[in-house]
Amino acid sequence: MSKADQLFVTMCQDIIENGFSTEGQKVRPHWPDGTPAHTIKNFGVVNRYNLQEEFPALTLRPTAIKLAFDELLWIWQKKSNNVHDLNSHIWDEWADEDGSIGKAYGYQLGKKYTFKQGEMDQVDNVLWQLKNDRYSRRILTNMYNFDDLSEMNLEPCAYSVTFNVKGDTLNAILNQRSQDILTANNWNVVQYSVLLHMLAQVCDMEVGELVHVIADAHIYDRHVPIIKELISRTPYPAPKFWLNPEIKDFYQFTRNDVRADDYVTGEQIKDIPIAI
Repeated sequence: MSKADQLFVTMCQDIIENGFSTEGQKVRPHWPDGTPAHTIKNFGVVNRYNLQEEFPALTLRPTAIKLAFDELLWIWQKKSNNVHDLNSHIWDEWADEDGSIGKAYGYQLGKKYTFKQGEMDQVDNVLWQLKNDRYSRRILTNMYNFDDLSEMNLEPCAYSVTFNVKGDTLNAILNQRSQDILTANNWNVVQYSVLLHMLAQVCDMEVGELVHVIADAHIYDRHVPIIKELISRTPYPAPKFWLNPEIKDFYQFTRNDVRADDYVTGEQIKDIPIAI
């Protein structure tokens, strides 16, 4: 069993057994048939992943690592807010007729600010600091811009990353205001694990620990039986992670520069109901 599987099972069991149910309360999300989409939730879930020990891809079912990586590149490298720049359709529901999701995600990371070292966007500021001032306690990004919230088609869920260096080891905290555990948990863990590997490589560091902080970790009511079946499955060892070692420029990575070898998993879960 991978440690990522262990963390996932423990988290899900705790939510189901000890979480707060919103049943009977007024909630915004609903199912396509109009029924309110209630959840069981826990507050302030913290999971720690030592990326030197393993790559934390879930083995209870497969995580589409290349698609997750492609979305990460869309946000962090392309800094795009248009679904036409994405090689999947996961954002189509929130896009307008031109393909834009508004001033969200990649738009925020590409927005220029005046820093002490000059005018640049948040990603370039992180890269500059990791290369020139690695022990700074101010190396972070934030996509939750209150000035632009009204023009975002979806407010960011995973909204902030804080980077911290110990010696030659790069660590990060991913802050998430809300997470649908079944559909998005390991997707985000995989994405930001890859991001940490990428930044460590181009900044001549070793990858360290990813700390995932979730304010509202929830399982939707129609997902509970799916989750119960999922966490009862037999897990497998974690896959071996490969990142193209030839790439030394963050903006030169492509979706073909990442790979998970020996990735053995349980069956994929199909037709998961999605709350809107």
